[in-house]
Amino acid sequence: MQGWHGLDDVPEDWGRSVVTIGVFDGVHHGHQQMVARAVELARELGVPSVAVTFDPHPDEVVRPGSHPPQLTSPRRRTELLSALGVDAVCVLPFTLEFSRMSPDEFVQTALVDRLHAAGVVVGENFRFGHKASGDLETLRELGEKYDFVAVGVPLVSNGEAISSTLIRERLAAGDVAGAAEALGRPYRVEGVVVRGHQRGRALGFPTANVESPQHTAIPADGVYAGWLQCTQAPSPYEGQRWPAAISIGTNPTFEGVERTVEAYALDRDDLDLYGAHVAVDFSERLRDTLKFDSIDALIEQMHTDVAEARRLTGEGGPAV
Repeated sequence: MQGWHGLDDVPEDWGRSVVTIGVFDGVHHGHQQMVARAVELARELGVPSVAVTFDPHPDEVVRPGSHPPQLTSPRRRTELLSALGVDAVCVLPFTLEFSRMSPDEFVQTALVDRLHAAGVVVGENFRFGHKASGDLETLRELGEKYDFVAVGVPLVSNGEAISSTLIRERLAAGDVAGAAEALGRPYRVEGVVVRGHQRGRALGFPTANVESPQHTAIPADGVYAGWLQCTQAPSPYEGQRWPAAISIGTNPTFEGVERTVEAYALDRDDLDLYGAHVAVDFSERLRDTLKFDSIDALIEQMHTDVAEARRLTGEGGPAV
C-alpha cells in the first residue's frame, strides 16, 4: 500500500485509478462499504484503488474552533483504510485556499490531473467544493465531462444510517458498545503514557495515564471494560495487549479537576509504560464515575470493577 501526503506525492507515472473520497473519521461500517465498492470497481476496471482523505478536519478550516471530536488520527485512518484493501491512501492538507475551490476545480485538480480517475466512489450524501455546493449529481455531471463514472453508496448498516456524528453521540453518552457496533470494532483512544498522581499504584491498581492528542473523542466519564495495548516503542512491551479496567473522569474522590483516561491492565503491577504509545479499546461501560466517602469504599468498588472487566474481556478479548 502506498501512502501520499498531498497531491505532489502522487507518482508522475500514476495511471488511471478508482478513487473514493471522504473524511473517513472512524472508518465506520458505512465507510467500509464505500471502500469495498471502490476496490470492487477498481478490480472490474483493472486499475488500482485510492482512498482520499483530509487533514485537518474541513470543519476546523471553514469554521475555526468547530473541530468535532476526532474518532481516528490520520495515521490510524490510513492504517484502517489500508486494511480494507486500497492500493494507496492520499491525505490532502485541507486549507482555506483548498476550501474555496469550485466543484469543477476540485475534480480537475485532484481527481483528473493527478489521480486520473476512471471511477469515483462516494457516500450518497457527499458534498464538495466551495460552500459544499457540489453533490453526487454534480459529481456525475463532471464525470461525463472528464470521463469517469461516479458511484454513490448509501452509508447504512442493518438498515440504520451510519455517520461519524452518530458515533460521537454514542461515545458522549458512554455507549461504547453502540459505537463499536457502528464501527465494526471496539472504539479506540490512543496516546502516550504520562506520569499522573500514581494514586492507582498506591491503591493496588497501577494505571497507565493516557494523554491523547487534541480533539480526540473521549467517551463519557465512567468506568469501562476493555483492552490496553502497547502499539509503539520505546517499550519492551510493543505489540502486547492486556484485558483492562478503564476509568475516565476527574477522580472526584480525590477532588480532582483534570479529566484523565486511565487503564489498569488486569493483574499486572509490573508494567513500566511511561513514554510508550498505547491504545485503549473500549468494550462495555460498567458504571458511572462516583465520589466515595472513603478510600476503603473506593478500593472495594475497584475490586468489583476489575472482576466484572475480567468477566467481560475474558482471555485477551476479540481481535482488533
